Amino acid sequence: MAEWDADLDHIIPSSVLPPLWAKLLVGFASLVCFARSYDGDFVFDDSEAIVNNKVAAVVGCADLLAALFFLLSFLGYCKALRETNKEGTRSTFWLLLSILLGAVAMLCKEQGITVLGLNAVFDILVIGKLNVLEMVRKVLHKDRSLENIGVLRTEGLLFRMSLLALGGTGVLYVRWKIMGTGPPAFTEVDNPASFASSMLVRAINYNYYYSLNAWLLLCPWWLCFDWSMGCIPLIKSVGDWRVIALAALWFCLIGLICQALCSEDSHKRRILTLGLGFLIIPFLPASNLFFRVGFVVAERVLYLPSAGYCMLLTFGFGVLSKHTKKKKLIAAFVLGILVINTLRCVIRSGEWRNEEQLFRSALSVCPLNAKVHYNVGKNLADKGNQTAAIRYYREAVRLNPKYVHAMNNLGNILKERNELQEAEQLLSLAVQIQPDFAAAWMNLGIVQNSLKRFQAAEQSYRTAIKHRRKYPDCYYNLGRLYADLNRHVDALNAWRNATALKPEHSLAWNNMIILLDNTGNLAQAEAVGREALELIPNDHSLMFSLANVLGKSQKYKESEALFLKAIKTHPNTASYHGNLAVLYHRWGHLDLAKKHYEISLRLDPMASGTKENYGLLRRKLEQMQKKDV
Repeated sequence: MAEWDADLDHIIPSSVLPPLWAKLLVGFASLVCFARSYDGDFVFDDSEAIVNNKVAAVVGCADLLAALFFLLSFLGYCKALRETNKEGTRSTFWLLLSILLGAVAMLCKEQGITVLGLNAVFDILVIGKLNVLEMVRKVLHKDRSLENIGVLRTEGLLFRMSLLALGGTGVLYVRWKIMGTGPPAFTEVDNPASFASSMLVRAINYNYYYSLNAWLLLCPWWLCFDWSMGCIPLIKSVGDWRVIALAALWFCLIGLICQALCSEDSHKRRILTLGLGFLIIPFLPASNLFFRVGFVVAERVLYLPSAGYCMLLTFGFGVLSKHTKKKKLIAAFVLGILVINTLRCVIRSGEWRNEEQLFRSALSVCPLNAKVHYNVGKNLADKGNQTAAIRYYREAVRLNPKYVHAMNNLGNILKERNELQEAEQLLSLAVQIQPDFAAAWMNLGIVQNSLKRFQAAEQSYRTAIKHRRKYPDCYYNLGRLYADLNRHVDALNAWRNATALKPEHSLAWNNMIILLDNTGNLAQAEAVGREALELIPNDHSLMFSLANVLGKSQKYKESEALFLKAIKTHPNTASYHGNLAVLYHRWGHLDLAKKHYEISLRLDPMASGTKENYGLLRRKLEQMQKKDV
């Protein structure tokens, strides 16, 4: 077993630096690379994965956690090999721990399960020193000395392989029981090559994607947050010049694999095998070979393969330095690569600080990607720059004429700009392309309502609710439609449905209070207002509406308290001061009424109702002064 320890140390050598210094150096390098993004915003799909998600601190780190437990599982397997002849139970413990860590890696990200395959390859080809070329020769020549091949003599190999196989099968079974057998449903824009009818076209494009991933490892300069939606046009014939990339990739891979499996140099064979194992095996789940994946290129799947790439690169520079006298030149070149890649990390982490930088950085990398233009447009719209947002949304629709989300957002902006005819055309096309798109049906209903096409609007709202049962905003808009049609009972029922689905839906509560107030149902309006404030106690608009109701019911003191509370929250809202002035006017507190009328008019000099009431108050005060005189 001392021989095995020496082998492991030779293949996976310990750090040249003391452990503490090595950890500090790695930590410092990580800090330099990514410090710019530590205080950045939540961007892109972080809003769904983290901001609006309660299991939040974990889900955003899935790939990093999978890589962590993957490496821990591999190191646990190495520990099991070291302990094999020392004490059987200790070896089995480390082996089982390695399988458990592999299961945890898979729970973080599916590709984590591939560590079990890497462990098997490491055991057979690296530790067992299996010479594939020698074995093939003996099989072809029916050599009876086949049983003397080194790997077959490795103690406990069959036991370890059996445990790995059983562990892997068990983990996959548990995953199947939890999530089912079918993969998620993906669309053609997510992975166009997988939908190609020709097997040749699929094969060529899959291999081209592999070459792109390899290039990103070699030269990570062109990086993009999303590579779908036409970012990489399909290769449809062997005459496409990009086929050269496939040839270059396989020329290099075949050369490395041949050296790894057939080299006479045992040490070289084992180092290359380990490097290629780390490079290829973790990438297999993303290769489209076993099932369709939902992306063309995803930089996150290269976290683990990059470890193998670093091993191969280091080994290559080591071999090169042994065969040249210009060792300082080699060292300078390696240092230059490290500095350049560190600089690239610093730049890229800065681009992830906020959505605007992230999305705009993708425009130069993937100008044909409709999702990039969509996200730039959405970011601009969120900042209020509708004119620029429209331009990017139109480009997204041009690049992908079936991009229903871009149509929906563009239709919304056009609706707000009162360009209702084009908005209706876009939203109608969106629901025609995707009939179950509930948000587009609701927005279409809003546009149709604005166009006074009430029957069509009601039908659109009903269709939206059919496709999304729990849709409080749609019930709210349906209630507004019914209110416009003076169908008061239907309006109240719709708003009540909205608040049942979303108790904090302030607008629905407010509309119920106002409608009941306007129809003279003051007692019911008061009851609804009190119910709403119990659920949303700090909502100033609800305080204002209930205060108006209470004032009409001559509950002046309670009404005054709510008005003042609303004003404390929003002191510059003219209507709050104006209606409080009306309350004081009715109540007979004329000086306070005069004060708040004047504040309201300073905030909104054009408020005709307030000006009229203020005029009445002044005349009354003048009459009172004359009477006193």
